[in-house]
Amino acid sequence: MAPEREGTRERMPAGATATTRAPRPRLDQPRPPRRRIVPEWDPEAFGRFSERIARFIGTGRFLVWMTVVIIVWVLWNIAAPSSLKFDEYPFIFLTLALSLQASYAAPLILLAQNRQDDRDRVNLEQDRKQNERSIADTEYLTREIAALRIGLGEVATRDWMRSELQDLMKELEERPDGHREHGVFPADRSRGRDVDDR
Repeated sequence: MAPEREGTRERMPAGATATTRAPRPRLDQPRPPRRRIVPEWDPEAFGRFSERIARFIGTGRFLVWMTVVIIVWVLWNIAAPSSLKFDEYPFIFLTLALSLQASYAAPLILLAQNRQDDRDRVNLEQDRKQNERSIADTEYLTREIAALRIGLGEVATRDWMRSELQDLMKELEERPDGHREHGVFPADRSRGRDVDDR
C-alpha cells in the first residue's frame, strides 16, 4: 500500500462520533416541502365557492326548483308503475337526500357568513380610521377658524373706522378755533410750527 499524503487525506470521525449523522438543515435555505397525506386546497377558492352556493341557496329560484323536484319525486313514486318506482311510500331515499343536502348547506352557509363577517370587520375598521381622520381634520379646522375670528376681532373694520372718523369730525366741529390752526394730525401740527418759526 502506498502511503497517503497528509494534505489529501480526509479526516474520518473516530470514537463516539464515528456513527454517521444526518446532515443538519441549513438555516439560510428554505425547507423542502413536506409530503402531506391530507389533500391541500386553496381556502380563498373554497370560500368563494361556498359563497356562491350560499347565495344560490338563499334565492327564491332554489326554493322553486327544490319544490318542483320534490313534487315530481313524490308523484313519480306514487303514480308510476311499480317496476319504475325507486322510492316507495315512506320516501326514505328522499328524506336521506334532503338531509344530506341540509348537512352540506348549513356549513357552507356558515362559512359564507364567516367570510362576510371578516369583510365587515375590515370595513368597520377602515370606517373607524376614516372617522378618526375626519374628526381630527374637523377639530383642526375649528381651531383655525377660531384663531381667524380672534385675529379678525383685532382688525379695524369699516364700521369702526367710520365711527372713529365721525367722532374726530365732531371733535373738530366742537372746537371754537377750528381745525386749521392746530391741524388734524400730529404731522400737520409740526408742519404748522415750522411755518411759524420761519
